[in-house]
Amino acid sequence: MIRIRFSLRGNDVRYTPTRAHADDACYDLFARSYAAPESPADEKAAFTLPPGRRCLAKTGVFLMLEPDWEALVRPRSGNALKLGLTVLNTPGTIDAGYRNEIGVILHNAGQLALELAEGMKIAQIAFRPVPGHWLERLEEGEFDAGTERGTAGFGSSGI
Repeated sequence: MIRIRFSLRGNDVRYTPTRAHADDACYDLFARSYAAPESPADEKAAFTLPPGRRCLAKTGVFLMLEPDWEALVRPRSGNALKLGLTVLNTPGTIDAGYRNEIGVILHNAGQLALELAEGMKIAQIAFRPVPGHWLERLEEGEFDAGTERGTAGFGSSGI
């Protein structure tokens, strides 16, 4: 088991990531504030997100991940189904060396404007090990594309 260390802006425990059930894979993240992409410094506790638009939600959470670990920010299925609210760059990756407040890019994929409020469950976060790896460049003649699929692209296995 790995220890995930975190801190909270202003030590405000309302923003503590939580799991609804002990065996849940992810922790819920709560919104501390929202900002339009055009003015990210202009944070508000409540925000109206029009259809087709996006905003940045700050969570009040700071992580100190162990080396070779990452955090993945994902949409909440209930928000996606009921509200049309999703995480735009899903999954959002938080690298082990990142030390700033976790922000979540929310997108309103629904038909109606959404009233977003402070303390709202906006996303979920999972923690995963990152295995050691490196890229090894091959010369074009060394590259073996001799698999069943080969270099066939999108839709090559049928629709």
